[in-house]
Amino acid sequence: MADSLVIVESPAKAKTIGKYLGSKFIVKASMGHIRDLPKSQIGVEVENDFHPKYITIRGKGSVLKELKDASKKVKKVYLAADPDREGEAIAWHLAHYLEIDESDTCRVVFNEITKQAVKDAFKTPRPINMDLVNAQQARRILDRLVGYKISPLLWKKVKKGLSAGRVQSVAVKLIIDRENEIDAFVPEEYWSITAQLKKGSSTFEAKFYSLNGEKIDLGNEATMQTVLDAMGTSPFTVNEVKEKERLRNPAAPFTTSSLQQEAARKLGYRASKTMSVAQQLYEGVELGKEGTVGLITYMRTDSTRISPIAQEEAKGYIEEKYGPAFFPEQPRVYAKKNSNAQDAHEAVRPTSVLRDPDSMKEYLSRDQFRLYKLVWERFIASQMSSAVLDTMTVDFGVGSGAVFRAVGSKVKFPGFMKIYVEGNDDGTTDEEKFLPPLAVEESIQAESVEPKQHFTQPPPRYSEARLVRMMEEIGIGRPSTYAPTLETIQKRGYVAMEEKKFIPTELGDLVIQMMEEFFPEILDAEFTAHMEEDLDHVEDGKEDWVRVLGNFYESFEKRLEVAEEEMKEVELQDEISDEICEKCGRHLVFKMGRFGKFLACSGFPDCRNTKPIVKDIGVTCPKCNEGKIIERRSKKGRYFYGCDQYPGCDYVSWDKPSAKPCPNCGGLMVEKRNRSGVKLACTQCEHNEEVLDESESAD
Repeated sequence: MADSLVIVESPAKAKTIGKYLGSKFIVKASMGHIRDLPKSQIGVEVENDFHPKYITIRGKGSVLKELKDASKKVKKVYLAADPDREGEAIAWHLAHYLEIDESDTCRVVFNEITKQAVKDAFKTPRPINMDLVNAQQARRILDRLVGYKISPLLWKKVKKGLSAGRVQSVAVKLIIDRENEIDAFVPEEYWSITAQLKKGSSTFEAKFYSLNGEKIDLGNEATMQTVLDAMGTSPFTVNEVKEKERLRNPAAPFTTSSLQQEAARKLGYRASKTMSVAQQLYEGVELGKEGTVGLITYMRTDSTRISPIAQEEAKGYIEEKYGPAFFPEQPRVYAKKNSNAQDAHEAVRPTSVLRDPDSMKEYLSRDQFRLYKLVWERFIASQMSSAVLDTMTVDFGVGSGAVFRAVGSKVKFPGFMKIYVEGNDDGTTDEEKFLPPLAVEESIQAESVEPKQHFTQPPPRYSEARLVRMMEEIGIGRPSTYAPTLETIQKRGYVAMEEKKFIPTELGDLVIQMMEEFFPEILDAEFTAHMEEDLDHVEDGKEDWVRVLGNFYESFEKRLEVAEEEMKEVELQDEISDEICEKCGRHLVFKMGRFGKFLACSGFPDCRNTKPIVKDIGVTCPKCNEGKIIERRSKKGRYFYGCDQYPGCDYVSWDKPSAKPCPNCGGLMVEKRNRSGVKLACTQCEHNEEVLDESESAD
């Protein structure tokens, strides 16, 4: 007969924990939150200290009855929801429903779902932490006030179905501001001069550095020509060789933000997918005879802290696998990334480094394996010795006062780089650039000297990874909010994704303009970051949650009154296309969805016909030799290429076909993208070739 009932959020978590605790415990899942504010009304009594009116979430009746019945059959009920504000709030709502005193030692938390961690947690249960609950309540009520007070205004003045959110509005404004920067950008001309030098079998690059002892900008062709004239046809003579040793330190273990960014760079995962797969790894995976085990620690964290036990295990693994030289003299301690970090949990790490990715592969899906490998390698690397690089800088004198510089490096001791190197936003990792041995006054003949015209590029649009990083840097949102925020702004139609980059829609631009006029503080990143800090102070017990809400609402209420009177009605006009709806004969209009533009009938809702916007890429179909290859989009927003004669011709390809035939066999070549760039690969033979990047192809 069981003595205790344990309630967690999900069945997967319940299954894992149930195996650890044994027959004296019944483990059941609440399926997330059981109570929330009502959807049909604001649900907050503003005049009564912002008292929330919670109701049972629709569809939870059978779950709650099951939990209630189970609670009556045991001596003790433990609430083991996730170790964060949301988890604490779920536990508090459950305690209220099951009539458990919140001061009772009913709350159990663990940062990882392993047998030892779970058993240790049940040795030290605690009361519900009302500071955490109040921080969650304050955020929920704050977002409800903003959403339910501003949204009806937008419905009345623009169109129904719109919403305004505190964090999401700032995120949309960031995307719009970046688009405005791009639109206002004026390209500036500049030139580079690159020499290909060769010594023996080694070929390397040297770039123009200075003229007559001064660094000069090659801002136009005339200045570039001045340098070429000064060079003449003289050989390159070594003026100076500098060699030094440089240390390169590993990146910190993952936080929620850095995990989302790196998974986007290296795996191509969207933030929501990263968090979904990480949740699976945290809650537990069946490992054969070992049973169900949580493979990573809690994945919603902004801390880079590591427990001494985990560090000790990592030390033993590293020294045994790679040798003592690969572990630093002192275990690494990583400082907080910024002052906003809550530091409530450890970093995201494997629950045991002994479960290396190769030994786990047979138990994991492809997505689980790739993410687990990323987490495992990042953690191991974060605990390893620094890499030692030998760097070499060589200055060459050429002609009358021109100086070219070549820079090379090689790994003297790999340290952490033996396991893992952090990615860059362009999807690449640093590569070694070797230089041959060179001595002062040595002459080197150039194989070629290539002047090239360039133009400065506008700032890049935000990818999910870049936007998450920016949100973290300016202090808006918290680990649990990044992925939902990105999903929401797309679902509302305020932004769209094109080539994995955010672009604002006309609707998003209009809503933000209206918000900026009447609710500027909502769009003020500094104001939003300050609100996040206030919520953190509530969590720490340093601030009263009612006072935080009151301070916000005092000025917000006044702005609402002004907006009600002065906000003008705006009608969004759809852009009419030349295409006619084949179902009703009306014109099709351009609409913006979460994956960009599409065509829809202007007769909506009478006619609901929609069509994708297709793009002719100028390639004849290789299968039927009659149709044209057009670019399409799948329902999930991914580009693919097919024949415009479909269904008569069923040619389809995920890779973009090229108009250039294979020089070897004349077959169709397609674009293959990887971390190092774009290659053209033949579909009929093994030929492949590099493709110039966009900035170079215009030169």
